[in-house]
Amino acid sequence: MSKVISIVGGGMVGASLALALQSHAQQHDWQLQLIESHPPGAVDDQPSYDARSTALSHGSRLLLERLGLWPALAQRVEPIAHIHVSDRGHPGVTRLAAQREGVPALGYVVENAVLGEALLGALDHSVVSWQAPARVTRVAAAPQGYQLTVAAEQGEHQQQSDLLVIADGGRSGLLEQLGIHRQSRPYGQTAIIANITSADGHAGVAYERFTESGPLALLPMSEKRSALVWTLPADEAAAVAELSDAAFLARLQDAFGFRMGALKKVGSRHSYPLSLTESEEQVRSGLVVLGNAAHSLHPIAGQGFNLSLRDAMALADTLVGAGQAQSPGDLRLLQHYLQRQQADQRQTIAVSDWLTRLFSNQRPVLAAGRNLGLLGMDIVSPLKTVFARQAMGLKG
Repeated sequence: MSKVISIVGGGMVGASLALALQSHAQQHDWQLQLIESHPPGAVDDQPSYDARSTALSHGSRLLLERLGLWPALAQRVEPIAHIHVSDRGHPGVTRLAAQREGVPALGYVVENAVLGEALLGALDHSVVSWQAPARVTRVAAAPQGYQLTVAAEQGEHQQQSDLLVIADGGRSGLLEQLGIHRQSRPYGQTAIIANITSADGHAGVAYERFTESGPLALLPMSEKRSALVWTLPADEAAAVAELSDAAFLARLQDAFGFRMGALKKVGSRHSYPLSLTESEEQVRSGLVVLGNAAHSLHPIAGQGFNLSLRDAMALADTLVGAGQAQSPGDLRLLQHYLQRQQADQRQTIAVSDWLTRLFSNQRPVLAAGRNLGLLGMDIVSPLKTVFARQAMGLKG
């Protein structure tokens, strides 16, 4: 009898998992279901100036190559040739270069609409049952897996799943239904997201800039644009978000400096509060939690999607490796997946959290220590290599 794998959430993580599994579905007698609340074709393949972006690590490029997506993405991503890390008002600077690390790029910036178009366009709908717009309203444990209540345009129906994958984002209501708690540690910061155009362009440089108000990043995009992630204390962020374009750019210029010349244009601004959030459970018998539902990281290190993509590929590899010998919902199998990924998750989350807290703290002793660290890292090649491999999403 066929085994049903239901993926709730057709975003970048859910679609990546479906794509990783689809070529093995017939061999392993899997029925793949992708359940998404937005209608099919909702991904805009003509990104506007204000399209949101994602930083892909070099490691993620290698995984996307495995999925067969890179040829479609290669001409539409902006490579990161250099990473420049600095601390405002202090001399500490670290510079990373792709050429020095022996890779074509340290990472890439892709507009979400472009990545979504590539992922969804690669799905074989004769293999992956695409249910959209549809929403899972209730889940209940069953003797084999879970029973799902799905609300669609035609009405509400129930369906059985041998493996339920919850990948519907950081606000997943299904986790609450299942009694899966999430630990959240607020940073007391708000992220302002926008696209910026500069006079001199970015020259392929991704900037990480730590200021007295919090860290900011400017990531290279096409047409002299850069994707801004600016974290500020919540009250300060609310005021900054309401500034006129000219006043906003002046405030950002003061915090960032003139490394890209004058900042000329800002797109629409979006804000959201920041916290480190982790699900207390990621696997149960017949259940896996993936993506932001499993762990939401501070965006300044740009590792959230990259970690989730590694999780999705590790889960796919585990399921494919087991084949028909085990049900995809077998608890021992899912625990094996989690054990495989736990070290990567812990290291990535710890580094992201540590960098955020270290560079958001203005105590003089810590400020002096971190600047010595940046200066030392810029001088000592092995330290730079370790830092670069972490930034590129590579193990070891």
